Amino acid sequence: MINTLSQAFLQNRPCFDAAGWSIVESAFDCNKLHHQETVFTLGNGYLGTRGTFEEGYPGDCAATFINGVYDDVAIGKTELVNVPSWLPLVIKVAGETFRLDAGTVIKYERRLDMRLGLVSRDIRWRAPCGHTIDLHFERFASLADQHIMAVRVSVTSVDFTGDISIETYFDDADNQGVQHWEVLSKRSKNNYISLHSRTRHSSIQLGMATKLVLEGDQVSYIESCSQHSLTKTFACVPGQTISLEKIVTIFTSRESGNPLARACDWLELAPSYSTLLATHIAAWEQVWENSDIVIEGDNQAQVSVRFSLFQLLAAAPYRDNTVSIPPKTLSGFAYRGHIFWDTEIFAMPFFSFTQPQIARNLLEYRYNTLAGARRKAEEAGYKGAMYAWESADTGDETTPRWVPSSTGEQIRIWCGDIEVHINTDVAYAIWQYWKATGDDDWMVNYGASIILETALFWESRIEWNEARCGYDILDVIGPDENHDRVNNNAFTNVMVRWHLRAALNLWEWLQQKSPETALHIEQKLKLNDVRLDRWTEIEYRLYVNQDAETGLIEQFEGFFDLEDVDLQDYEPRTKSMQALLGIEATNQKQILKQPDVLMLLYLLRNIGRHESPNLHCDQKTLQANWNYYSPRTDHAYGSSLGPAIHAIVACDMNQPEEAYTHFLRAALVDLEDTRKNAAEGIHAASAGGVWQAVIFGFAGIRITPFGPIACPNLPPTWKRLKFKLQWQNHSYEFDLSSEAVHQHQEKQDSASLLNLAM
Repeated sequence: MINTLSQAFLQNRPCFDAAGWSIVESAFDCNKLHHQETVFTLGNGYLGTRGTFEEGYPGDCAATFINGVYDDVAIGKTELVNVPSWLPLVIKVAGETFRLDAGTVIKYERRLDMRLGLVSRDIRWRAPCGHTIDLHFERFASLADQHIMAVRVSVTSVDFTGDISIETYFDDADNQGVQHWEVLSKRSKNNYISLHSRTRHSSIQLGMATKLVLEGDQVSYIESCSQHSLTKTFACVPGQTISLEKIVTIFTSRESGNPLARACDWLELAPSYSTLLATHIAAWEQVWENSDIVIEGDNQAQVSVRFSLFQLLAAAPYRDNTVSIPPKTLSGFAYRGHIFWDTEIFAMPFFSFTQPQIARNLLEYRYNTLAGARRKAEEAGYKGAMYAWESADTGDETTPRWVPSSTGEQIRIWCGDIEVHINTDVAYAIWQYWKATGDDDWMVNYGASIILETALFWESRIEWNEARCGYDILDVIGPDENHDRVNNNAFTNVMVRWHLRAALNLWEWLQQKSPETALHIEQKLKLNDVRLDRWTEIEYRLYVNQDAETGLIEQFEGFFDLEDVDLQDYEPRTKSMQALLGIEATNQKQILKQPDVLMLLYLLRNIGRHESPNLHCDQKTLQANWNYYSPRTDHAYGSSLGPAIHAIVACDMNQPEEAYTHFLRAALVDLEDTRKNAAEGIHAASAGGVWQAVIFGFAGIRITPFGPIACPNLPPTWKRLKFKLQWQNHSYEFDLSSEAVHQHQEKQDSASLLNLAM
């Protein structure tokens, strides 16, 4: 299976540099336009810009998203809005405009240098009239100063004598037909232009300013400036190179009371392009110091892993605790920039163990939106806090209840009402951050309120089952969204068991650590002995169907009664099983979009024995559930969240080649567009899963009371795996070789899963 999969990938493989740091596009293919726009996305945590061309291209999808800038929309309530493009450069040779869809492209190369956070292009272009020029573009969104972006273009005449002009402006934002922006002013002053806009409903102001700077003083030029554009015109001869730098500043009213003035002042004070680039590169170097992963022996894995980490780091809120990471990062329109469980379960471990400050910001987003979770619980008739399945700036539910189909029929979307595992996902991420960092002060001031208020919700969400003398959680959707409105979903119920036990343990700790905070929460939530005893009873009596002999867990009540199918009967295919069979038909079959039970067993692996729910979990259990659920999972076209988890579980069962097959599905989902939807944006959860697959899968990292240890199980081609982890304010460096793996493997084979866990 692994060889077949690799051969399929080879047919559409991008070029990777030998150093393992660059993605290289060696020829332009207009059929891959939108896919490559996603791949060449740049970001700095404040904003993200898709990889469209400075000169534009017919039908392109130019987009820059600033995190937290939402505006109202009919379906989905609010969405992250595309801001006016800062990229445009119009280059004219003797009056003819440079474009890839005009004239002749003689040479072409585009490169994403992930180490430097830089996108560059080199082109030799012959104009329709016959003149030939070489162009070099490079651009970055500064990681050192999040409000600055920059482009440098160098034009070299090959055989042309005459005028070359370069014009820049701010292009109107296309928000897929929705008019989000009201232009307040366009101005020119001191050889720069500015734009002042405001969102029509949320009233967020945007200020942008830009200037063109000639590199060096040896070239004479004519400059023209209007409200809308800046132009510099040069006389050029063969062999002469002209370099021009475009500096852009962007602010919103989320950071400044007068974003236009701030952008203009910032532009005036901005240093040279070279200085900006140097500080930007230094910032990336510092980030990579703690977050990089080195893989020797497999260049494809090396580059694809770094690409996953690069896109997560490019979307991470370094300086803002009121935003999170959308499932498409800041690289596409899909999911409207709403926040899902993707961040907490898939991306958070990477940040907790390599960039704890970013992890704190992401979790404080959940604290800052706790009021919205309280409102949702109250509106639904429940206690405590109920996090939105899709959250935006306020934390209120933004999942649409009805969406139109392609035929105009209204389809009911239940996720916002009943995909309630999001509550325990948030609590789990907080708990894991706390265990990784030992940040007691943060838990006292932020985390405790979230864990306890979301635990209170479960008290009101469960129902008593007289026949079983136990509790049920009815009418939910688990992670496997092929099946909705099910009862006693195992993932949900077991994680609720964990959640309630964690809340009880936390409460005891909090009373000792901070009696004042505990008293405040006790009074607010009425955490008396009766309530706490009830939580203990629920945790003990909440229903989960697990076979006592085999350990097999039923995904939800009645799952085993559904029609069983052999997915191989539907091969070959190029779409999901749900797309092939329809929503209702798939709902009636044992076809998984995502591995609920395997995901559950993986998450429990990271929980200490005294924190574990009352569930039988050992190597035999893991094998039984793998054997049952993996063949029933739509690996290729189901959820992109699944393959990384399958890779980790396969490693736990000492199947590194099987693990590598699943790992590639996750690692190449965007680079090679394996699901044919990369044009919509980066798969952030899959990117986070890739890190987990490498660290917790192939490296076999387990967290013990004494720190992280490695129980590696490397793929056959990997000669070396090297990375750093931050744990409890200490840095741990792991340097694993294939020889060391062989020696360690003999010890690991006889060890059970839980014996290696804390």
